[in-house]
Amino acid sequence: MPRFAANLGFLFPELPFPERFGAAAAAGFAAVEFAQPWDLEAREIAELLEANGLELVNFNLPMGDKAAGDFGIACLPGREEEFREGVARAIAYAAVLGNERVNCIAGKVPPGADAALVRATLLANLRHAARELRPAGLTLLLEPINTVDVPGFAVARPAEGAALLAEAGAPNTGLQFDIYHAAMMGEDPVEGLSRLAPVVRHVQFADAPGRHEPGTGRVDIAGCFARLDALGYEGWVAAEYRPSKATAQTLGWLA
Repeated sequence: MPRFAANLGFLFPELPFPERFGAAAAAGFAAVEFAQPWDLEAREIAELLEANGLELVNFNLPMGDKAAGDFGIACLPGREEEFREGVARAIAYAAVLGNERVNCIAGKVPPGADAALVRATLLANLRHAARELRPAGLTLLLEPINTVDVPGFAVARPAEGAALLAEAGAPNTGLQFDIYHAAMMGEDPVEGLSRLAPVVRHVQFADAPGRHEPGTGRVDIAGCFARLDALGYEGWVAAEYRPSKATAQTLGWLA
């Protein structure tokens, strides 16, 4: 079976964030991830990881101002300097936390924006991030996100993400394939994982619709795991679902 990580932004919501590390370790996870580490000092997070014998596998680059409607800024013309500052901050955190991957959330295309300019901005930012991350031994991930949950998101399908990474042309990049987002776009995640296997560097999952634990929707998540095994995938597979009940009661798939 794949190596499983717990996304602490989603799992164990019944606990304060610092207590989720211990809960993940007690549940049998060897690794964790979360979108935004920025509310805590890197040293505080490192101590939580060490105390619970956990590895951190991934976090997102800074995503802008959520209160103002931001959901990633990499595609937004005029905010390149803010993006670059976020890359530098991520490198500093990763140096303390030990993760080898950093994920880019492209952002939402502003209404009426020039599509060509938005795409060019995203490509330039991906190239910059990859170039800066490489000396630190970090891989840049790009995550497509469905436009049902996030209307206007710049990169909605896994194949679009793979094409952008190919055009960016940086060796230390890869696709973050989210089974839930692919399914919400009407795609077959099992087929997508097979087709895009050469560029997949990280996988996340939730059932769809609903974004709850496996068995609550229509996605063949067991089939996805089996396909990853058959493909020889050696990366992490992160549980990024909203538990429909207490998290411990939703972990039958892990056993």
